[in-house]
Amino acid sequence: MITIKVRQNGSLLVEGDEVKLVDWNGAEYIVPKHPFALCRCGQSKEKPFCDGSHKTCGFTADEAAPGPKKMPEPPPTA
Repeated sequence: MITIKVRQNGSLLVEGDEVKLVDWNGAEYIVPKHPFALCRCGQSKEKPFCDGSHKTCGFTADEAAPGPKKMPEPPPTA
């Protein structure tokens, strides 16, 4: 299983053994290690990978996942 963890005020942590990262042309990136982090701040010199630049550029993003969605009510029966 692959898990992508949104880190508070930081990168996206990608965990899993069978992860393949490709660009818009389908060319595969060489993933240096597992797990790995993807840049969210836009300042990394190693894009798409995180190099820790978010720590010094003032990047903030602390949105949490919403709670579970309520299942819709079934339509009334006639």
